[in-house]
Amino acid sequence: MKKLLIALLVLAVAGGAAFAQNKPVELVYTMTAVPTDAHAGAMRVFKEVVERVSGGNIKVKAYDSASLFKQEQEVSAVKSGQADMTATAAPWLTDGSPWISMFTAGYIFKSYDHMTKVLNGDIGKAAFEKVAKEQGIRPLGAEYLGTRQLDMVKDVWIKTPDDLKGVKLRMPNSDSWLFLGKALGANPTPISFSELYMALQTKTVDGQDNPLPSDKNAKFYEVTKSITLTNHFVDSVWPAINEKKWQSLTDQQKGWVMEGVKAGIKYCDETNLKAESELVEFFKSAGLKVYKADIDAFAKHVQAEYLNSQYAKTWDMDLFKRIQDAAN
Repeated sequence: MKKLLIALLVLAVAGGAAFAQNKPVELVYTMTAVPTDAHAGAMRVFKEVVERVSGGNIKVKAYDSASLFKQEQEVSAVKSGQADMTATAAPWLTDGSPWISMFTAGYIFKSYDHMTKVLNGDIGKAAFEKVAKEQGIRPLGAEYLGTRQLDMVKDVWIKTPDDLKGVKLRMPNSDSWLFLGKALGANPTPISFSELYMALQTKTVDGQDNPLPSDKNAKFYEVTKSITLTNHFVDSVWPAINEKKWQSLTDQQKGWVMEGVKAGIKYCDETNLKAESELVEFFKSAGLKVYKADIDAFAKHVQAEYLNSQYAKTWDMDLFKRIQDAAN
């Protein structure tokens, strides 16, 4: 009888585990990006891969174009469980983790290779784990958004930070994004991405900063006259999930999700790298002037602004050095 009870208990535990393994999961994934943005495409790739490899065990509801939440609301929506996933980045996470402002600093990364080596390597893994513990939202990787440049309403060559004095430069509405605008030498003006086209068209702002693929996909080139290549921020977007939702998944389900994340990273990176290699000529053909800034002057100015700021007081300078060394 005792052996029979033990056997029944084992079967019950195994059956419960199988039920947990096979319990259907729904993930609501929201982002601001327009459908033609590579990271919106990466979300669709994520959905396709996760639903396929899970055999339908995980269903992904994907929403782009800020159709569920505005850019400024996405992180709080995921933290609260109103959505399960979003595409975020360090500047949206600094309120809960001030130290991560290190990853928002202009010229922190020297290139795409440097960025992805850091954020999709051991440094990024440890940083994402810490964010999950501190804030209840877990970044799962870093997709290349592109390298941010200056896009101006008027035909103006921005050679050095002095040329941005008094310029109303649109920045996303978070303290760390606004500080980047200030560090560049501009007068940063917060406007949501979904409202930016109109702000440029009506000259509410003098310009904006975004990667070239975003400028094309959101059609900002229709309402601007010049682009200056400053390379001031090698930008990435981080697929992130509500931590409670993540911990509710089985190991197998987590594995399926990570397969989708890696497929999305590959798609997004390859798409944006290809676009950047072609877009300067596209913008010239569209009638925009394209200029090159004094990168050394910008880098020296921006880095000094960050190192002398309140942000730097929260930084682990040993980690800062590791990030810098990873460029070599």
